[in-house]
Amino acid sequence: MAQIVGAITTSHVPAIGRAMAKGLEQDAYWKPFFDGFPPVRDWLAEVLPDVAIVIYNDHGLNFFLDKMPTFAVGAASEYRNADEGWGIPTVPAFRGDPALSWHLIESLIADDFDLTTCQEMLVDHAFTLPLALCWPDHRWPVRTVPVCINTVQSPLPSAKRCYRLGQAIGRAVASWHSDDKVLIVGTGGLSHQLDGTRAGFINKPFDLEFMDSMTRDPTWATQYSTAELIERAGTQGIELLNWLVARGALPRSARKLHSNYHIPISNTASGLMLLAA
Repeated sequence: MAQIVGAITTSHVPAIGRAMAKGLEQDAYWKPFFDGFPPVRDWLAEVLPDVAIVIYNDHGLNFFLDKMPTFAVGAASEYRNADEGWGIPTVPAFRGDPALSWHLIESLIADDFDLTTCQEMLVDHAFTLPLALCWPDHRWPVRTVPVCINTVQSPLPSAKRCYRLGQAIGRAVASWHSDDKVLIVGTGGLSHQLDGTRAGFINKPFDLEFMDSMTRDPTWATQYSTAELIERAGTQGIELLNWLVARGALPRSARKLHSNYHIPISNTASGLMLLAA
């Protein structure tokens, strides 16, 4: 059966892509952020995953406010991105894994999750930037399965529901008849708010407690309602739901191999964690 080897959770701020395009990784503003990734790349070079299931949220490139599924899974043979602005160059297409995608879709539906199935799908910076941070040469050694979570348009899925989705993804991978090594990537956040009277809001104590809970008590954040999480992490900080899905896919005994936290990056608290299954 397939095996989940671990998870990487990281931020996906558009300014990261612009910094990479301009070669600013050693700039004083960016260095504390980019310095977090060499241990992740070393681990990937050692483990050599075959496929990455990427948990992310779309920002209007593939879905918009008129059609916003709660959960969507890509089932295409490849995934491309398009010019979103922000000064982020487009990157080479990502290989899909339709067989695993359909197995995942069928397994999740059997587990009572209602999904939107996408046989064609554009992926935005929330998908592309984390993978580019892992593999800066853009050669993409893994096949990919996008799993998109609504963190944009109310009503949002609850933290409990997202954690249970991750658990269901873990069960689906475990039942996949393959020798593939599967990486889970959860992208977004951490605390930030880009609009309104709290624009620029960052909550470092909450972020650090949330990151600690990923190994200490993975269900810690599920005690909060969506409104309570937004109060603590900011309107866009609710992207931590993607981290919860990723964490739910791992066994409860998953251990931390590496982490990094840096503020601010483009008015966002940047978190990075590497968890071994």
